[in-house]
Amino acid sequence: MTTALRRRPVAVRATLAATALLTLAACGSGVTEPAAEPAAGDGVTYTNCGREVTLDAPPEAVVGLSPAQTELLLRLGVADRMVGQAQTATAPLPEDVRDLAADIPVLSEDAPPTREVLLNAEPDLVTAPTSYEFSAEQGFADLDQLADAGVAAHIASGGCAERRMTATVDDLFTDLDTLGRVLDVDDAAAELADAQRAVLDDVDERVAGRPQVTVAQVYVEGERLSAIGAGVEYDIVRRAGGANVFGPDDAAFADFFAAEINPEELAHRDPDVLVFGVHDEEHERATRAWLAATLPDLSAVRNGRLVAVSSADLFPGTIGNVRAVEAVARGLHPDAF
Repeated sequence: MTTALRRRPVAVRATLAATALLTLAACGSGVTEPAAEPAAGDGVTYTNCGREVTLDAPPEAVVGLSPAQTELLLRLGVADRMVGQAQTATAPLPEDVRDLAADIPVLSEDAPPTREVLLNAEPDLVTAPTSYEFSAEQGFADLDQLADAGVAAHIASGGCAERRMTATVDDLFTDLDTLGRVLDVDDAAAELADAQRAVLDDVDERVAGRPQVTVAQVYVEGERLSAIGAGVEYDIVRRAGGANVFGPDDAAFADFFAAEINPEELAHRDPDVLVFGVHDEEHERATRAWLAATLPDLSAVRNGRLVAVSSADLFPGTIGNVRAVEAVARGLHPDAF
């Protein structure tokens, strides 16, 4: 059943899409969700994570639920339509867009905003990197609650629950196409997509024909060590010319893209390079110190082949995915740049 409520000038209608669409969206070769299509009048209909959403007009009040999504919205030129940004303390915005966000209200710092805080901002559209930002059990507004309040939502294609394990860097282009149409900024979205494709094409040319370098992508928080074995993070290493030592075929990653491991397991795999996500400079220093103290004989540590990447750049459906591909490629194949 389709529902429609009007709490702002933009009306939102959401329905469940066909089961076949979910199956297609979950395949590993790319997102196959239909492109956003015109609705009656100036509206648009799009399919996202198995839900069909119709807006009767371009959104006038938008919220980015993570720094990565906020950056994407800023680069699409809709800063004047943003009524909120969230999780601002989890990663800094890139310096070239930081000033654009200076006057955008901060709805949360270390976690997604609560249901009440988000709805009080009165958005027409909220964008998120994953479905986690809509977890009702965490106190966040879920997709049905948002729809009931007349608020549309867009989750990065690679962050949909059924897609998270098989997401790829190229999912970004599906999201840019959709958001360009939804926000009525098609030209800006196309220009941004072309620029990102150019970066990826350049990396492809530089690493083509070079021997793959073995890589482990890890995350260190305190004394806990986690490895990445699936998802867009896995694809970032692949696109950069690396061979992941952890992968989807490992039992630890059968159900989730990340798993806690012990240092001995990482030492056994002994990758040439370690890629690790960091929140800020302090976290990077702490991670490097922990690796040096805990795994001094690991080849990557002993040879100083450690590549730090902003954690925000590893979320699905972000411009940062492209930055991460280039940064990792430079770390794996420095003589190619």
